[in-house]
Amino acid sequence: MLELNIVTKRLRISAISYLNTAPLMWDFEHGRAGSEFEISYTIPSLCAEALRTGAADIGIIPAAAYVTIPDLLILPSVAIAARRAVRSILLVSKIPLEEIRTVALDTSSLTSVALTKVLFAKWLGGGRQFRDMVPDLVAMLRECDAGLLIGDPALEVNRSVYHTYDLAEEWIRRTGMPFVFAFWAVRAAAIGQSDAPDLAQIFQTSRDHGLEPANVARIAEEWAPRLGMSAASARSYLTENIYYSLDPDCLQGLQLFYRHAQECGALPHAPALRFLEIDKPVAT
Repeated sequence: MLELNIVTKRLRISAISYLNTAPLMWDFEHGRAGSEFEISYTIPSLCAEALRTGAADIGIIPAAAYVTIPDLLILPSVAIAARRAVRSILLVSKIPLEEIRTVALDTSSLTSVALTKVLFAKWLGGGRQFRDMVPDLVAMLRECDAGLLIGDPALEVNRSVYHTYDLAEEWIRRTGMPFVFAFWAVRAAAIGQSDAPDLAQIFQTSRDHGLEPANVARIAEEWAPRLGMSAASARSYLTENIYYSLDPDCLQGLQLFYRHAQECGALPHAPALRFLEIDKPVAT
């Protein structure tokens, strides 16, 4: 009798190797979840591109990417957001804000680029010129008055040397709303091709385990030397500056960002937010 080995396709995850995503990946790197998926790491903009091209099934995508990639479902409740200064999304300048005329934009970012354009268009005064550049602060400030840096490169900036503006703080000051930088999304087509587990629960549980105090301390100890910061500073960043829940306030702030970004031409019109549930996607 012929035996057939039926192999279930593993879903492919495109993730980001930044300090702020480390808690989200806890179970994938330290638990059983890692064996259930194929995982690769990249920068935020390329993570989104992997979903766009079908090279990945699930990604921690910049919020701005949701507007331009069709047929995505958001995994509920998990985000990289801010309810106060975020520390890792910075506009760094040689001169005061009101004197800035040219801005270098970090090519590894999508959402923070759009946020920069929204802030200037609506509140900081328009007429600035923007230029895409790789996240090299020295080169950025050689070519432009200011540079946008995101993620770990922003955490490494010596803020005593430059004028620095925390973009989450600027947004919150003017809108009173949290800002959502990224969230998990899955291609709807991938769910139909796989015997998918309860993805929402898996990713929420990984986040919860990653934010347990002992695990945050371990992450901080591992990452601090890489970034030239103290473990205490890394720990406070993860527990005080990054907000990991996609709650109703964050969703309201996200939709406000989409409206402002469309109004100033930073992003096209945003589709309705669609979330993955246990058996089927639900439009909201």
